Formats: sequence, structure tokens, C-alpha cells
Amino acid sequence: MARRRLPLRRPRGPVEILAAGVLTLAGTAWLLQTATTAGRAAVRHWPVLALTALTAALAAAAWWLRRRAAARARTRRLATLRLSLPGIDALSDQDFEFVLRDLLVRDGWTARQVGRQGDQAADVIGDHPRLGRIVVQAKHTTTARKVSSHVMYQVKGTAGPVHHADCAVVVTNGSFTRDARAWGDKHHIHWVDRDRLRAWAEHGIALHDLLHLPARAARRPRHPRPPDVPRVPEREEGRSHA
Repeated sequence: MARRRLPLRRPRGPVEILAAGVLTLAGTAWLLQTATTAGRAAVRHWPVLALTALTAALAAAAWWLRRRAAARARTRRLATLRLSLPGIDALSDQDFEFVLRDLLVRDGWTARQVGRQGDQAADVIGDHPRLGRIVVQAKHTTTARKVSSHVMYQVKGTAGPVHHADCAVVVTNGSFTRDARAWGDKHHIHWVDRDRLRAWAEHGIALHDLLHLPARAARRPRHPRPPDVPRVPEREEGRSHA
């Protein structure tokens, strides 16, 4: 059974006010005594406290330096990333998504793999200071299979409204149906088939150059709506005014 809290109320009468004042003074004195004791202990043991703080600061700095060095090494490694199509064909579906993420990072995007159940047609999301946000839907398949228009419909329905993307692209190591390519071109859903994937992954052509992605237009600031001006009623014809 949950314990009931006693309702708090303001003290009433001189006796309760005096008791509340005594308790407040006692609590304040106890806090001051505790702070004084802690201060004396800190002064007495300041070398130990200083050494502990210095050790923690050095450990934090070493961790940060290691992480920064690892990030730089990864950036240098990805800058020369080249992947063959046979190697891509041998990947699992999820590894294919991570490869697309790394290719975007190589091209200057800040990208992350987000593909999972319920991802709403987004496996990789990347951000670029000049090009905005890109949503990538990965379709790892056999070279004989083709991606249909249904995938294009899904990406079109979620890229902007859900993921706030400036551009969307479907990437496959296979191919697309004719209808899928035509529908994507008409509705601005970019597509990367096996030939384009070879140019991107093997030859090192940046995705935004391969697809001719436009720079994001600067958004115009919203101006405040001018205040409503009260309407002056029109004068009736034929009526004289003094």
C-alpha cells in the first residue's frame, strides 16, 4: 500500500510559528556546520583532492584526444575508399547500408545508418552544409532483379514529410524497371543503379556530382504579418454630413 503524504500547511498561531522558526534555525545551523566540516576536510586533504581532480582531467583529455585521432584516421581512410561491385554483391543487406553511409562520409556528408524495422523508407541519412539533407533507401539484391516503382512511391511519401530531406535517392546493386526510372525522374527521386554505383563506389565520383544535386537554396526569412487595419465604413450616397 502506498504511503499517504501528509498535507503541508502554513503554521498557525504563535506556538507553531515559534516552533517553525526554531526548526529553521536548527536546520540552517546544521547546514553551516556540515559545510564548515567539509571545508576543513578539503583544506586538510587538498593534495589528495587536487591529485584526484588532475587525474580525472588528464584521463578525460586522453580519451578526447584518442577519439579525435580515431576520427581523423577514419576520415583519411574513407577519403580513399574504393569498393568493387563483386565485393558489394557479397555484402549483407545491413553491411550494404553501412557501405553507403561510408561513401557519403567520403563525399563530405555527415551520415548515419538508420535502417531498421519501421525506418519509413530511410536506411541512411546524410547532412551537408551546402546540399542540405539526403535520404538514401538501399536495395541490396541480385543483379538480375529490378527495383519497381513501388519503392519510389514509398520514398517520395516519407523523404520530405517524415525525414525533412532536401533530396532522396534509391541505391541498388541491381537495376530499376523503366517505370521506376521514369517516375523517379518526374518526381525528383534520384536513382543509382549498378552502372552509377560503379562510378560512385569504384571510380570515386562523388554522389552529388554524379546525380548533379543542386545546392540548397537559402530559406527566405518570414516577415511578420502586418497588423489588421480597421475598415472605415463607406459613406452612403445622397446623405449629407454636417
